[in-house]
Amino acid sequence: MSSSLATELGVRRLLVAAGQAPSVLNTQPWRFRVVRREFVELLADPDRRLRVLDPRGRNQYVSCGAALFNLRLAVRTAGQRPMVWLLPSPEEEPDLLAAVRMTGTLRVPEEQRELYDLIPVRRTSRRPFDDRRLPRAVLAELRTAASREGAGLVPLDRHGTIDMLDHAAIAEEELAHDHEYRAEVAAWTMPGAHHDGMPGYAHGPHALKDPSPVRDFGRREGEARFEGRPQLAVLTTMGDRPLDWLRAGQALQRVLLVAARHGLSASFLNQPLDLRDMRHRRDPHHRRGHPQMIIRFGYGPHVARSPRRPAAELEAG
Repeated sequence: MSSSLATELGVRRLLVAAGQAPSVLNTQPWRFRVVRREFVELLADPDRRLRVLDPRGRNQYVSCGAALFNLRLAVRTAGQRPMVWLLPSPEEEPDLLAAVRMTGTLRVPEEQRELYDLIPVRRTSRRPFDDRRLPRAVLAELRTAASREGAGLVPLDRHGTIDMLDHAAIAEEELAHDHEYRAEVAAWTMPGAHHDGMPGYAHGPHALKDPSPVRDFGRREGEARFEGRPQLAVLTTMGDRPLDWLRAGQALQRVLLVAARHGLSASFLNQPLDLRDMRHRRDPHHRRGHPQMIIRFGYGPHVARSPRRPAAELEAG
């Protein structure tokens, strides 16, 4: 079997899959470079880094990790085995986040093919979910998905959820008074976005009751009553360095695709993490690791996909 990189169509297939990953404010902060038709390299795009919201680059690395997971899936479903090097040249080329080589051939497991088919189905939904609780078996499967990528997924109980919603509301209030933060978010949440950023239809409605289980981007579409008891989980890693952020992104995307397989919707409530990064605060030591994403799960309506950049724009020169 020829390599997925042997033809322009094969390369495009990989880039289309990778480019549909979730990313902070839909910045799609990645580029890809094909080397000698043997490797595909994932690079952070410095022009799409959020300098105010993401001073450490953590959000960008998590986003790129999600794209890397999609790339791995696309390689596997082409019948090849991806060999991955994370941060292969941190000193010489710090924006080079991963190198992937296609090696050998393999039988495509049905689970891998199913997850690949769900890449264009997965959505981030900021709409109200209904009050159905996630079955324990589904929660267990989501936790297993995170663990397979070297991360943890910690579902919050009722008290933990109440505390997290309060923390998110407090963080959002503080962020709302940061003019540089507001300007940066506004630049990526324009109603008429075509290829990147968050168009108006992706913002979701304003919650009638506080604290809100969704983030406020300042351009809400009407008002709505959200679920009475949001179902939150925290994605964690044992470390809090660039390598951990890339692993968190891969774990995040695997979790989201498994969630989509069960008909679940998801959104994010990361204001406390963004404020932590912006204020250069450190997490207290916790046996369950460092929080990297705060995820809201539930059963929600189908929503339109946020725009995506054409595959031709993703390949680095």
